[in-house]
Amino acid sequence: MKRKKTDLILLHAPSVYDFRKKPAMFGPISDVVPSTSIFEMYPIGFMIMMGYLQKRGHRVRIINIALRMLKSKRFDVEACIKKLNPVAFGIDLHWLPHAQGSLALAEIIKKHHPETPVIFGGLSSSYFHEELIAYPQVDFVLRGDSIEGPLDTLLTTIKNSDDYSTIPNLTWKDSTGQISVNQLTHSPKNLDYYPFDYRSIIKSTVRFRDVLGHLPFLKWLAYPIVAMLPWRGCVHNCITCGGSAHFYNKHCGRKQPAYRSPDLVTKDIALVTKFLKGPIILLGELRQAGKEYVDTLFASLKKQRIQNHVAVELFYPAPKSYLQQVAEAVPNFNLEISPESHDEAIRKAFGRNYTNRDMEQTIEDALDLGCQRIDLFFMIGLAGQDKQSVMVTVDYCEYLLDKYASYGSGKVLPFISPLAPFLDPGSLAFENPSRYGFTLFSKTLEEHRQALLQPSWKYMLNYETDWMNRDQIVDATYEAAMKLNTIKAEFGIISKKEASVLEQRIVRAQKEIAEIDALVNQDTTAQSEAILKQAQGAYEPASICLKEELNWPFKLMRFNPISLFQALFSKQ
Repeated sequence: MKRKKTDLILLHAPSVYDFRKKPAMFGPISDVVPSTSIFEMYPIGFMIMMGYLQKRGHRVRIINIALRMLKSKRFDVEACIKKLNPVAFGIDLHWLPHAQGSLALAEIIKKHHPETPVIFGGLSSSYFHEELIAYPQVDFVLRGDSIEGPLDTLLTTIKNSDDYSTIPNLTWKDSTGQISVNQLTHSPKNLDYYPFDYRSIIKSTVRFRDVLGHLPFLKWLAYPIVAMLPWRGCVHNCITCGGSAHFYNKHCGRKQPAYRSPDLVTKDIALVTKFLKGPIILLGELRQAGKEYVDTLFASLKKQRIQNHVAVELFYPAPKSYLQQVAEAVPNFNLEISPESHDEAIRKAFGRNYTNRDMEQTIEDALDLGCQRIDLFFMIGLAGQDKQSVMVTVDYCEYLLDKYASYGSGKVLPFISPLAPFLDPGSLAFENPSRYGFTLFSKTLEEHRQALLQPSWKYMLNYETDWMNRDQIVDATYEAAMKLNTIKAEFGIISKKEASVLEQRIVRAQKEIAEIDALVNQDTTAQSEAILKQAQGAYEPASICLKEELNWPFKLMRFNPISLFQALFSKQ
């Protein structure tokens, strides 16, 4: 038997396999995130698991199959997988848009490696674990938000025995197909146990001589953004969020958030700045950890004199004293705020109860303190929101741009996008749709897998609301995008040429939606090649905003091999 040189290979699948042969009109479902519409960005948990397992003697590799497929039409997925020989394969089903691609990739693995275990993990895996384990290509599902420890135990057990009955958080089946669901008991109270170290990915890149396989998303080398995850869990219950307090409590066994200590978060950030000059985003609302945590973190960061641009998320307006702390700790600071709607009643129903006046005061205070940029994210498809309300939200964006124009063009940057393609599984609205004014078209994992094979993003949507059906959500999306595009050009945020390009994309998208609808009406299966060929496929550019608008300022990194070597092998 050929010696297994790798214990675990983590594979990230495209949202749809094979999107290169079966294109669909994915539309604007990923326009306001760094990745393309095939969602080639793998979860940050890959890096954390790799570092944790490496320190315990396991040899781990990441292969971003989605990115490799996107980068080259000639990349042969089956040939790549066939030559691999690990103890086990790991596949993420963290975000539900990977429902089709992840299972298809697992099928390919079993075709060439029928005896090699396939392990699934991620929030969507946790929610659908009982349905997921029933697929013949899936052997194990690890549930919860902190599976590093159980994964370590599982890999050791695979190599040395076949008794999986005591591994916490594990759903599994034995050689006869008998399914077992172990208790969900592993939910660490703090996150200091794992190494949050991007060097593990760099080292693995060198070890396996595979740059593309380890890249987080397609444009990362041109825009090397880094995410920091100082928490797991949440105290908030936004109704469409699959990362809410409700979800974590019910499906991850987490009754309250767990945090990484401020000193370790500071060290994590300082280490990154040694070899990357790109933007850093601190994910989540830091204030949910309490004043003492915030005070300690920002005091520690201040001592590091971080020059990278750092983005901080706000779930609700912040007092000037908090913003002052941010400004003193990281001079090149940016903010992300998601008010969802201009309408305070709709915002409150969503789970964010604050006034426009309070938000605007926060914006003004931040700009006065030197904030480099404030991104505002509005959403289409909310409870209580009709098409007219969406268009008034765009008017509100214009009002904000005018109000803060004196601070400079682009200091305040609004975006509006649809809640697409899915309501998050496990969210309050997903589990109680009628209570919140939603109607679900897909409820099971299989139904979502099939939805991703539909010819356009309209038919992928797993919901509609009491205020807008799917047609209206699509129409409102493109009309709002067209209007906001014009407004941004008027305020100099994008050039007239860029606005013209985007306008052409929107018009083309509206035309293609209509053409696909006509074909669907002729062919109720909605799966014919004639329909699919009408779509642009996953290579289509962003259609409701320019991807470059999302980029925070940063300095291009000058490659310094000595500094990189020191960062890689320092003991920090």
